[in-house]
Amino acid sequence: MSTETVSIPPRHVPGVVRQHKDPDGGRRPGRNRMSREGGFASAFTVNGLLILGCAYMVLPVLWLFFAATKDTADLYGTSAYSLGRFALFENISAVIGQDGGIFFRWMGNSVLYAAFGAVLGGLISVMAGYAFDKFQFRGKKTWFGFVLLGVLIPNTATVLPMYLLASVFGITNTVWAILIPVLCNPFGVYLARVYSSSYVPDETLEAARVDGAGPVRSFFSLGLPMMMPGFITIALFQFVGVWNNFMLPLVMLQDQQLLPVSVGISIWQGYSVPQPEFTPMVITGSLLSVIPLLVAFILLQRFWKSGLTAGSVK
Repeated sequence: MSTETVSIPPRHVPGVVRQHKDPDGGRRPGRNRMSREGGFASAFTVNGLLILGCAYMVLPVLWLFFAATKDTADLYGTSAYSLGRFALFENISAVIGQDGGIFFRWMGNSVLYAAFGAVLGGLISVMAGYAFDKFQFRGKKTWFGFVLLGVLIPNTATVLPMYLLASVFGITNTVWAILIPVLCNPFGVYLARVYSSSYVPDETLEAARVDGAGPVRSFFSLGLPMMMPGFITIALFQFVGVWNNFMLPLVMLQDQQLLPVSVGISIWQGYSVPQPEFTPMVITGSLLSVIPLLVAFILLQRFWKSGLTAGSVK
């Protein structure tokens, strides 16, 4: 008995649409080409903006280095990024010897003001942000609204009122006229509240409260260690802000022995108009004044990076 194989063509079922695959596996060359072109344009735009941003930040510093290596004649007689006679060490010697080495006194003052504002001011900001996040008290939203209002007000707008207050208390032309204002940083309080809400769980504080820990002990034993990356970030912002502060010490201080380096270099800049030989010293002093900021960022960058990436790991 023989069996034959009969092939039956597939029926067409009404309501069912057959799907035909493209020879290239369902991919359309036109669409792929458009996506590749769009991706290239997007990458080109992003990379172009990054290059412009890097140039905006790097080129002035590069010019500062080239200018600090020139004497007065080459500074005015050569192009911006060309090398003249190497006179960097001569310029540094001139900066050191000017007015009995007052430049290092200015640098010491800037380190004092900036470090005091970074450590103690940053700690106050962290404590205030932690309190705004974890505690409940009357007028909490209103007070935090005042903090946000302080973020919007530029620092230069508060210099004159602070000078009048300092005059009432008789602390003008003293270090306290600079140290007390740098303890308050509204942006640091706002940033600390964000870190507290993100990195300090309420359950952990509740467990500490059950174990008998008070609010102060809970903050220093649990809250502050968890917020340490945020504290380092706030301290860095505060350090840079106080280091670059110009208007407040310019108004508050008259004694040159108390001036920070930013105001001191501006005084030399005024001397350079009738005496051009001061110009290389101004540029070299500006280059030297950047070194503490670079050291602070290099030493603390690992803490700062851990704070930026802490939210990505649970």
